[in-house]
Amino acid sequence: MRPQYRPNDPAVVADPFPLYQELQDADPAHWSTDLKAWVLTRYEDVKRVCLDAGMSSDRLRPFFATLPPTEAARIADLVRYLTLWMVFRDPPDHTRLRRLAAKVFNVRSIHALRPNVTALTAWLLDAIGAREEIDFIADFAGPLPALVIMDMLGAPRSELVRLKRLSDEMALFIGSARGAPEKYERAQSATREMAELFRALIAPRRAAPQDDLLSALVHVEEVGDRLSDDELVATCVLLLFAGHETTTHHLANGLAALLRFPGELARLRADPGLAPAAVEELLRYDGPIGAQVRIVREPRVFHGKIFNPGERVFLLMNAANRDPRAYHDPHRLDLGRNGVPHLTFGFGAHICLGFPLARLEGQIALPAVLARWPRLERATARLEWMDSMVLRGMKALPLRIAA
Repeated sequence: MRPQYRPNDPAVVADPFPLYQELQDADPAHWSTDLKAWVLTRYEDVKRVCLDAGMSSDRLRPFFATLPPTEAARIADLVRYLTLWMVFRDPPDHTRLRRLAAKVFNVRSIHALRPNVTALTAWLLDAIGAREEIDFIADFAGPLPALVIMDMLGAPRSELVRLKRLSDEMALFIGSARGAPEKYERAQSATREMAELFRALIAPRRAAPQDDLLSALVHVEEVGDRLSDDELVATCVLLLFAGHETTTHHLANGLAALLRFPGELARLRADPGLAPAAVEELLRYDGPIGAQVRIVREPRVFHGKIFNPGERVFLLMNAANRDPRAYHDPHRLDLGRNGVPHLTFGFGAHICLGFPLARLEGQIALPAVLARWPRLERATARLEWMDSMVLRGMKALPLRIAA
């Protein structure tokens, strides 16, 4: 009997990797009856789809188009802004939006954030102080990337709790296919509130630019082309949501993995210069992106099965990252690993725009945590994972620490 991918199975939510290996071996082009979609788990298949122009990322507009007019009107802001996210657009729209945003969010501007990331890391660790038990996510891994993005976009730090709440409400819609109560209405309300906040930040910068990345984004131009107000708001919402949700889980999943492999934890603690390679391996081992989705535009064949136009394809990034066809001993954490690049942030034209920032935060934060807390252990045997297909992360990571 062939394995069946049921993403809301509690055992799969807690540890999907045994099922991923079954699918890779027995059914690499798998039709999920639960999702009514194809599921790909092998490294080369996932990478191939990422590079395939015959696979569309424009999955929200077709979905919204199926809604009755009254239903679409109730979530008008959700439709208005999320359909402008570059991650849900194909060329030429994706190319244009990404080209403009990349003029602002580039290697130089991200590198310039290093002092701020370092200072915020120290500030959050100082705030924890001499406490002996913490929730690593609530006390550190959640606030750090949110504060970094907020500083980039000029949002007051006093808005942290509010913006985190709004982002969580959006995650119900974006990160889960499950029927959470009123998830559309909650995501609509959160999107509207976040859009209002960013519009209030954009307006004065349009009149008088400040020395920040939001001003640069407002005034970025190429051959007379600029981002519209709706595109600016959509980009800010995307940066805040994606930029902090994924990095939060990157930091927490990474630390949990290090605790699972104490020899590798000791290795990084003894040599902080290993951080760049360590971050790449941690992102491979248990990355924050569970899946990306594509829509078939032109017929494709995978392992003898025909993918027809209009069908959805789920790319299981964490499965690909542990494919034994791509990595030797893939279920072992090895901070010195060499090999093919992981697919956590995608590949090709749609690779995550903010991945250099996620890398930077991991390279700074994880060594700082290990240096600050020589005693570091989990305070619970059982971890509760988010019931999400798109995001891979824990609800909490209770730790016992000693400075």
